[in-house]
Amino acid sequence: MRIIAFALFIAVLSSCSAVKDTSHSPQNKSLTVKETTEGLVEALLVGAENSSRQAAQKDGFFKNAAIKILFPPEAQKVRNAALSVGLRPLVDRFELSLNRAAEDAAKEAKPVLVSAIKQIRFKDVWNILFGGKTAATDYLRAKTEQDLLAKFRPIVKLSIGKEEVTKHWKPLADAYNSIPFTKKVNPDLEEYVTRKTVNGLFKLIAEEERKIRENPIARVSEILRKVFGREG
Repeated sequence: MRIIAFALFIAVLSSCSAVKDTSHSPQNKSLTVKETTEGLVEALLVGAENSSRQAAQKDGFFKNAAIKILFPPEAQKVRNAALSVGLRPLVDRFELSLNRAAEDAAKEAKPVLVSAIKQIRFKDVWNILFGGKTAATDYLRAKTEQDLLAKFRPIVKLSIGKEEVTKHWKPLADAYNSIPFTKKVNPDLEEYVTRKTVNGLFKLIAEEERKIRENPIARVSEILRKVFGREG
């Protein structure tokens, strides 16, 4: 199903000229405007579902180097100081707890994305089809980012408590803050994890979209053959 849906997206991308003008190819069974819209919506639904599922699974963030949540930038000096005095286990537990919180929040992404996708209109489809390599992702982000941030934050807050993020952070921060003449570090971990979760989710969606646009897949169904007007 995933392969067919992704291939359908590629097919839809290639069908734009057919939708606009089919007079030069009488044998070409072009997609209608309605089919083009429905095809893009279907492909985006599958892509969003796969991305949100990937992010939400155990280690979806933690073992994916592209989206793994590390120490907040302003706390990198805390990490470095901790490692220098042999506190690697505390560093690892803290980073794991951040990513577990993100994975919990990502479980709630699908309904928000699906709602936005189902509101796509033909004018949106046209902009997406002729946009850049991440035009669909950019569209979804513009439509859903604020909703996702609002939805994720309370989940991250609960997960931070469940995963004992603060418990893992406190000894690291205390060890660093006890160093003479250092500026105390106390990042907003809820805000940090929430934003990193949203950024990671859209990074996955963008990767899916780039693959769809750049790597045509075998036309394995009648609808794909209809879109391309030929087999092969």
